[in-house]
Amino acid sequence: MNIGRLIRTTAATGAVALGLVAVSACASSDAADGKENGKLKVVASFYPMEYLAERIGGDHVSVSTLTKPGVEPHDLELKPRQTAELGEAGLILYLKGIQPAVDKAIGQSEAKHKIDAATLTKLETHQGTDHGHDHGTEGQGTEEHGTEGHSEEDHDQASEAGGDPHIWLDPVKYAEVAKGVNSALAKADPDNSAAYQKNTDALVGELNTLDATYRQGLKSTTTKTFITTHTSFGYLAERYGLDQEGISGVNPESEPSPARIKELQALAAKEKVTTVFFETLASDRTAKTLADDTGLKTDVLDPLEGITDKSKGDDYVAVMESNLTALKKALGAK
Repeated sequence: MNIGRLIRTTAATGAVALGLVAVSACASSDAADGKENGKLKVVASFYPMEYLAERIGGDHVSVSTLTKPGVEPHDLELKPRQTAELGEAGLILYLKGIQPAVDKAIGQSEAKHKIDAATLTKLETHQGTDHGHDHGTEGQGTEEHGTEGHSEEDHDQASEAGGDPHIWLDPVKYAEVAKGVNSALAKADPDNSAAYQKNTDALVGELNTLDATYRQGLKSTTTKTFITTHTSFGYLAERYGLDQEGISGVNPESEPSPARIKELQALAAKEKVTTVFFETLASDRTAKTLADDTGLKTDVLDPLEGITDKSKGDDYVAVMESNLTALKKALGAK
């Protein structure tokens, strides 16, 4: 027997074993800290939150989303694996009132850092806003709270009044949320706070530019009224001086009543409405029903609840720009 080779082999085997133990220990430590391969693990509830996490977190985060592309976020039911994933997260970023099943799971999660984006800006109420998917449900508090001037009391009052949760469709409010997400990431991972701040500044700059583009594009139009199946655009309409009219106001796929059809026919004639908008993740049946009965056109106005191969753009800014193009055409921008 070659004793020397045996000793060398034994030593090498021992070194590998020690290495595996060390790697395992590091992995366990990472998991306990909410990190994976040195990156903060961020779990986002759906696309608007995922986009913020990726843009602000950059190379220092590993982002996963509970709502996969093409899935209607309001009706999402979590799998056990996804629920377990919440407990391993370094930060959970969500928007309470949009996804009841997600809200419940996050409320039961023991994750140290979780932030409700609705606490990072002030919720408002909008006439005709769709509450058919439990939007604006009660008890929207969270363990961490956001930007100055938006207290838990303000947030709860808005919730009780049926506060509209579609804050991401207003670039100004979305920028406010971005700043709050920056603070949440810095709290969960202070070593990379400078990078998060730099990324936030860049994103807020883009959102400010988007806001200016909307203001200019919608400043002068033939009409200020638009009709949509899913009344998600209350913040956008308010920001840019428009009037949103929902077909049913309850569910983007529900059939409008004959009385509502008649009402919208009169409104379309009076306000010179040309187009009925529908969204990418729901049926266009209601939009076509109204359009056929009123002689109007149909087009997409994307509520940006998810990006798919049908989306007119590959990220938030691109789709918002596409929405602006559609609005300008429908409203007769000059």
